[in-house]
Amino acid sequence: MWQANIILQNGQLMPYAEAKVHPMTLGMTYATALFEGLRAYRNPVTGEFKIFRLAEHLKRLQAGMKVMRFDHVFDPEKIRQELAGLIRANEPDDDVYIRMLVYIEALGLMAQTGPVGYTAAASPRERPKFADTGMSLGVSSWSRLSDNASPPRVKATANYHNARLTQLQAKADGYDGALMLTPSGKVSEAPIACFFMVRDGKLITPNIGSNILESITRDTVITLYQEATGRSVVEREIDRSELYFADEAFLCGTGQEIIPIVQIDRLPVGDGTIGVQTRSMQKIYFETVRGLTPDGHGWLTPV
Repeated sequence: MWQANIILQNGQLMPYAEAKVHPMTLGMTYATALFEGLRAYRNPVTGEFKIFRLAEHLKRLQAGMKVMRFDHVFDPEKIRQELAGLIRANEPDDDVYIRMLVYIEALGLMAQTGPVGYTAAASPRERPKFADTGMSLGVSSWSRLSDNASPPRVKATANYHNARLTQLQAKADGYDGALMLTPSGKVSEAPIACFFMVRDGKLITPNIGSNILESITRDTVITLYQEATGRSVVEREIDRSELYFADEAFLCGTGQEIIPIVQIDRLPVGDGTIGVQTRSMQKIYFETVRGLTPDGHGWLTPV
């Protein structure tokens, strides 16, 4: 497997081990940081690398910077060129996971809004083992953050303390992962992925008012499902007890891609095996991100 040797920091490529941020920056002391996870997929036929939905990731990053009142925004074309250069510099021979982090570099008071720094790392990332076996999830006693506390639709690093606590509890309780509920008791999402379930033939997912990240992968699944089936995904509130009536379920996210769920709260999802619709969405998704089907949406950016 290839190795991450070069990192991008404030527009400069440098050896991976040499990137540094002062420990007293606001990005460290108050978690004033945002991140994006992106993937560049290698086409198995041509060997070309293309970043999946780069424009949408950068748009979400800019929106998060606006909400957190960072005093600087980035030129998307400049970032595109820098990320492409970062990928090429690492000479990957397989898929690339990109983690971009934007943070306040200032030392001092909590309310400072700049200067703004950024890093981006390109690294290999193996396909999750649960993609083939499915996951066992437990509904967590930790509630998902509310929009009026720390907006989950903003991909702020501070929000992921909530996700980390949830995941740690799930592991301690013997589950592979967890599902979080909103403060009002409706299904929200997993710690680092969005949730879909099939019930009575319908694909259902919590709506954006359910304290979820406005996930780009979620939007991808919704779009691809509608194109493949001619049916719309149902976006609505989901009760906890509905989870036990699901015929299939899966998680999705840039890092996780599409992960089947075979058990919730130690009860089987459907017959406890990976469902037909879930397998179908996995196939359609991977054909799309690898450029094995025509890119009618303009989602693939060449490196």
